[in-house]
Amino acid sequence: MQTLLLIHCKNNKSLRERISKDEKLTGYFLQKIRDQQPGRSPGWLKLSSTDPSKAGVLNIDWNSNGQFLKCRVINKGKGRPDRIVGDFLGYLMARHRTHITFMTIVPKRPKRLSR
Repeated sequence: MQTLLLIHCKNNKSLRERISKDEKLTGYFLQKIRDQQPGRSPGWLKLSSTDPSKAGVLNIDWNSNGQFLKCRVINKGKGRPDRIVGDFLGYLMARHRTHITFMTIVPKRPKRLSR
């Protein structure tokens, strides 16, 4: 199952770069796996949980024209999206709430094959 988060931001600076450079990220049970070179467009970042019970990753893309983050949450095994999404939203509200205009969360279910 995938979950999509859209986070609209107020100013022109990339929220993805701020997240990537934040040393306090691990305090919210998140770690940077890797990212594209900062300053390049489109930029992306991959985060995972430091807690093994929260199996999953966050793939984060920054859209500079629309000033929003597109975050895809991909769960592994029996991992539930609510746990890693909760950690990420807690992190965003604690560290970057002044830069956020609004957030939208969309659960994406796999399409059924027609018979």
